[in-house]
Amino acid sequence: MNTTTDPSVAILGGGYAGMAAAVELAARDVPVTVFEVAPLLGGRARRVTINDTALDNGLHILIGAYSETLRLIEQVAPRREHFLRLPLDLQVHQHFHLRAPKLPAPLHLAWALLTAKGLSGADKMAAVRFMQAMKTRRYRLERDRTVANLLKTNMQPVVLIEYLWAPLCIAALNTPLQRASAQVFLNVLRDSLGAGRAASDLLLARTDLTALFPKPAADFVRARGGQVEAGAAVERLAQDGEGFSVQVHGKARRFDRVICAVAPHRASALLQEIPALESARLQIDALQYEPIHSVWLQFDGPVKLPAPMIGLAGSPAQWLFDREAICGQRGLIGAVISASEEHVGEAQDALAQRVVADIEKHFGPLPPLQWQRVIAEKRATFSCTPNLARPETVTASPGFYLAGDYVAGDYPATIEGAVRSGIAAAGMIT
Repeated sequence: MNTTTDPSVAILGGGYAGMAAAVELAARDVPVTVFEVAPLLGGRARRVTINDTALDNGLHILIGAYSETLRLIEQVAPRREHFLRLPLDLQVHQHFHLRAPKLPAPLHLAWALLTAKGLSGADKMAAVRFMQAMKTRRYRLERDRTVANLLKTNMQPVVLIEYLWAPLCIAALNTPLQRASAQVFLNVLRDSLGAGRAASDLLLARTDLTALFPKPAADFVRARGGQVEAGAAVERLAQDGEGFSVQVHGKARRFDRVICAVAPHRASALLQEIPALESARLQIDALQYEPIHSVWLQFDGPVKLPAPMIGLAGSPAQWLFDREAICGQRGLIGAVISASEEHVGEAQDALAQRVVADIEKHFGPLPPLQWQRVIAEKRATFSCTPNLARPETVTASPGFYLAGDYVAGDYPATIEGAVRSGIAAAGMIT
């Protein structure tokens, strides 16, 4: 087997974590080589083309608190209108509506809670008391517990849980209240509702998720002497003296440092031949996963929803997205079903038709349906449970680092969590 000399840093995986690490290193003039197994960059947040329409494999919402993601997007693709940016606006059709005005924090949140529609006066005061109590604690718990337990001990009313706390928890952690980590949930509240006014803004991407960051990030890296290779599966990873041997297309290529930024189930397989990584591999193997189903519906004519993003009660779909309002895709509706274990194995056409029926029930007659597609990510995120042991960025093998939304950090499996892990891994390389 021939061995060639390459730049000293290999990044395995061209998702948001891997490309964040690559951009950070390229900006420091550290040459990198990124290997991505798929033909498109983005990992679990990537473009999917169906019937010549650019979609995403999942319907991701960014928020204003995603400071590192927004910083890197602006760095690699400056001065573009990347998002439809909306002040915090959570609406469950005919049941609940909370909207934050353009007031400085914390007045924006107090006003939003006290004027929310669908809540009684007692419900509103309970929400205000909860947020104030968490702020007094600095959003820290002495011991982790489930979100359900946290809300119960803080006497949150059922209607408040149903229309505010549960949707926020499931959207952020993709884990049901009964299993979700209260501490991670509080981390999210701290940096969104509990932070500056703009931190809770909803950011809906006007382009597909590959074009949003990974593709311009690859251009940025290449312009600075780095390499980004798509369709390049890492077949074998081994220790090579003080460095590492990365086998791609049957050829071993040596690197001094490696950042492994692939999905956790793939990372576990790659780590097997490096004994020092056994502890990290066992932690990865212990992770459990939660699915997400994304339902795409293309109608033969315009479909105008009351808001670009709106929730449904009593439907498998928690949130609907009006893609014409967001990015000009006429007649296209996206629906997301998070923490969707009960739908794994369900016939996809039947699930899509249930969502169509619910949209028609709430909003009236629809144009004919041209096509439908359900994208099921069975391992969309790790199950974010209390006291979960997550592998660290720094491993027991010098020069080998882990990055990804599952790596130890404050956040659940989100784009911001992935990006921050990539930045952290890049920062370890000197």
